[in-house]
Amino acid sequence: MRIGHGYDVHKLVKGRKLILGGVRIVNDMGLLGHSDADVLTHAIMDSLLGSLALGDIGKLFPDTDERYKGANSIELLRQVARLIEQRGFRIVNIDSTICAQEPKLAGHINHMRLNIARACGIDVSQVSIKATTEEGLGFTGNLEGISATAVCLVTERNVGFFGAFTGNMPFLR
Repeated sequence: MRIGHGYDVHKLVKGRKLILGGVRIVNDMGLLGHSDADVLTHAIMDSLLGSLALGDIGKLFPDTDERYKGANSIELLRQVARLIEQRGFRIVNIDSTICAQEPKLAGHINHMRLNIARACGIDVSQVSIKATTEEGLGFTGNLEGISATAVCLVTERNVGFFGAFTGNMPFLR
């Protein structure tokens, strides 16, 4: 059983689309980045890669590589999920938080969860996405950017969830 943590931040600018969790959100400003700048999906990818000590998305999908210019981050997440599976692991759950003063995101959360779950090949019940403001404080509160954090739990494919706990503790079997 392995745990991963991810964090990402992107600057808000005019003239860009706002995409979070693979959902296009109507807004006056979008996130600046080499790809689609989907800060939520980037944090989730970093948590998954971190769980297996595989680096981060900058290592796997460098912003110096033109192949990733404007890339759809949900498609990149599919590649990360396949990599996790190829390493003999499966995703148990993902928990994430978006920090954005605006726009309000509650109406988009379920669609984001579904996009993330599909890309990872897991059930939507295994994906938690929350959104919060920072009460007008800091760069997110001042509408300068949006950040996201994510944690994930992965386990070896051939070990059940409780087997990971009881394998070294015969008294729990």
